[in-house]
Amino acid sequence: MKVFKNFKDYSSQKPLALSLGMFDGVHLGHKSIIDELIKIGSENDLDTAILTFWPHPRFVFNPKEDLKLLNTIEEKKFLMEKYNIDNLFLKEFDEEFRNLTGEEFVRQILIDKLNIKYLIIGYDHSFGKNKSGNFELLQKLSKELDFEVEQMEAINIHENNISSTKIRTALLTGNVKEANEMLGYSYSLSGTVVHGKKIGRTIGYPTANIETDSIKLLPKKGAYIVEVYIKRKQYKGMLSVGTNPTVNGEKLTTEVYILDFDGDIYDENITVKFRDFLHDEIKFEGLEKLIERLDEDKRLTEQFNF
Repeated sequence: MKVFKNFKDYSSQKPLALSLGMFDGVHLGHKSIIDELIKIGSENDLDTAILTFWPHPRFVFNPKEDLKLLNTIEEKKFLMEKYNIDNLFLKEFDEEFRNLTGEEFVRQILIDKLNIKYLIIGYDHSFGKNKSGNFELLQKLSKELDFEVEQMEAINIHENNISSTKIRTALLTGNVKEANEMLGYSYSLSGTVVHGKKIGRTIGYPTANIETDSIKLLPKKGAYIVEVYIKRKQYKGMLSVGTNPTVNGEKLTTEVYILDFDGDIYDENITVKFRDFLHDEIKFEGLEKLIERLDEDKRLTEQFNF
């Protein structure tokens, strides 16, 4: 897969089958668009492409909003490549770009710069200044500019449309199984292992403190069953998102106890994949009660069908 941050760096004689949007999470709804793109590309000898934006437009329009994302840029690149997209355009959502009308965007970007022949958009997608671009405009322009356009239907799970917003809500309520079902894969966090207060090792549960990207959504405070990946090796783990109230902690941390592991992984990059929610964050009366709960969490983790 080729990645472009600037349209002027892209040149190809081969026209494109393209879709555009944020694709945050690259969830099953997005996957249906990608699968259709690949099918169309194969049938019509077109390269496939996704045009997405960075930063998220909501950061530009609402800079004070504390929006957290389901994917970092690296995670999005990984998923797009895994799903066999040929070209990924990561366009900066700058002042000039945000002021393009829907029609200007189609003419100046999609046709003149990217030479699209097939465009797929999601069921609720709009684009351009003041959301002036929509499926009706694309249908009108497609006849004049010689491209085909298709609008995908929403993908449903349990009679609910899948969306990035609904996945964020599921994670923020601790419902990781529902989030994973909509994503089509296990929600993950990656980060560097940093030094913490080292309280866990004094009670027989040494944890790895993970420093994650500040833009990445952390699930609801509480304890989770996770898979842990260290240098491509997989382990079972119990992860805590919270402030460690039992020991009067104040800073929000992400810590994981890795079963059957005792290596030194400071400064290593590790990945955790969320599999199930154990319980909300609890302030115990003392360390003895905390240890009892950790013992129970460990038992449940060992029994979990990974």
